[in-house]
Amino acid sequence: MKPDLGSRNSINGNPKSKMQMKGQVVVVTGAGRGIGRAVALRLAREGASLVLAARTRAEVERVAEEVRGLGQVAQACPTDVTQEDQVAALIRAALDRFKRLDCVVTAAGVASFTPVRESKLDDWDAMLATNLRGVYLVCRAAIEPMVRQGQGSILNVLSVAAARPIPGSAAYTASKQGVLGFTRVLAEEVRAHGVRVCALLPGAVDTSLWDAMPTAPDRSNMLTPEDVAEAACFMVTQPPHVVVEELLLMPAAGIL
Repeated sequence: MKPDLGSRNSINGNPKSKMQMKGQVVVVTGAGRGIGRAVALRLAREGASLVLAARTRAEVERVAEEVRGLGQVAQACPTDVTQEDQVAALIRAALDRFKRLDCVVTAAGVASFTPVRESKLDDWDAMLATNLRGVYLVCRAAIEPMVRQGQGSILNVLSVAAARPIPGSAAYTASKQGVLGFTRVLAEEVRAHGVRVCALLPGAVDTSLWDAMPTAPDRSNMLTPEDVAEAACFMVTQPPHVVVEELLLMPAAGIL
């Protein structure tokens, strides 16, 4: 039997929600737009209290207002995940306000695509800093309170690029494959403490990432952010004795 990930419209007001995360505290990075925003709204519909992180204050505060409009508590924390002190402040803000941390979803990320021969070192460094270093810093800061609690879930949002070679995506792939390896090691290190660490690998998703790419694939064939949010919700709401360690979520049309 296939798992019921819900409908495409569930985030817009028709969820089959059982408030599975009522009383839980969730930190979402990259929450200002795209996948991070969709995940925040989906988990809010499951009753979660949200601590939302993104670089742009206006964006993350707007999403916090959307969450409050759903009747849930939300705190906006402008954060650059590449900066250790800002990540520490983010996790501290969640603990200071709620005294616990049940789930972290790392959805912050950047991307640009070009053949290696035409690539720029600045683009390489930026992708590894946000996509790999950022995930490492957030996870490292989050695991200690989770280990103390004896429970928690970390979901790292990666990409199909972590599993399949895509020409022109060398830096992006390096960062995402790095996160996949990191996620697998961290999962083994904290498993005995009741902490679940998972990786979600979506294919192409219709977000603003593609706005500056004139040769982008047909966006009507892509996943929506809400599709990814449904999968994320499925992964983090499993009962304590179950873990969906890795999930590859693809458009029906495959690699676009």
